[in-house]
Amino acid sequence: MNLIGEHTDYNDGWVLPFAIDAEIVVAAASRTDGVLRVWSLQEERGPAEVRLDGLEPGGVEGWAAFVAGCAWALQGGGVTGADLVLSSTVPLGAGLSSSAALTCATTAALLELAGRELEPIDLAMTARSAEADFVGAPIGVMDQLASVLGRAGHALLIDTRTIEVEAIPFDPPEHRCVLLILDTKVQHQVGSGAYGERRAACEAAADRLGYSSLREADQEDLKRLDGMLLRRARHVVTENARVLATADRLRERDLLGVGPLMSASHVSLRDDYEVSAPELDAVVDAALAAGAVGARMTGAGFGGSAIALMKEEDEGAVRETVLAALGECEILPAVAADGARRVA
Repeated sequence: MNLIGEHTDYNDGWVLPFAIDAEIVVAAASRTDGVLRVWSLQEERGPAEVRLDGLEPGGVEGWAAFVAGCAWALQGGGVTGADLVLSSTVPLGAGLSSSAALTCATTAALLELAGRELEPIDLAMTARSAEADFVGAPIGVMDQLASVLGRAGHALLIDTRTIEVEAIPFDPPEHRCVLLILDTKVQHQVGSGAYGERRAACEAAADRLGYSSLREADQEDLKRLDGMLLRRARHVVTENARVLATADRLRERDLLGVGPLMSASHVSLRDDYEVSAPELDAVVDAALAAGAVGARMTGAGFGGSAIALMKEEDEGAVRETVLAALGECEILPAVAADGARRVA
């Protein structure tokens, strides 16, 4: 879950995610015949089966491609085959990084079967390669780092250019507050293509400014842009500033002060980056009207989830008002949890 810092990771910016207590569990057994077999307890079909010596980007379709990509990214590292059974409590299509949870857990399991270890950041980068280079998803690095490095009661301030990570206390119950996930159950088909368009626009804006990425741009630079490129760049520049301001307020134990920054982030994503959706706007507006101190969409956009921060005494009113605005919305508490680990 990303507290704040949307669409900044592929612009070398800052993000502030945390691991949540939903999880994907991978049970793994070694094979020596060069075959990878994968079952999902959420799928009704038989196992997916691929040969390791024939793996190549684009060669596996569907959900199993993410698992096969992990083996591909570790090729030459002692992976001789495996039987893998997957079980998940991470909602799919909700903007909650289910693919990162899958690739991080699978990579960790395959490493253990091979008797190897990687530093946590290297594990996250390997999992990212599985999704970006094998599956072909145009992703940044935030989701995998949060899934691996997550720490209970903390958010992670990540500088995606230097990969510096700082754990910052983030424990709403300690402040008599609640953070809720508002899963709209909506995923508009425009999402994947539009994501690539936003990324290309950011690259074009940075190029026009003479920078390697929008990480280097500031408010003065925005005066040299216009039209769509101005709007896209303005979101990235202001969102980076909001991330750093949020981290400062968390360090100062001013959790309620984070709320206005969250709401400003949503407005920027809606108006400048244009990645919101009517359902996301509806639940954000409803949560704020019912007393939430801040609310915003989270994830790539065009559907998925929003998050809302509120005092404990306002939770009931927020839940009721959000459900009145969008009856199919699923509301879940968000708890900062530990990242990938062995559980048995």
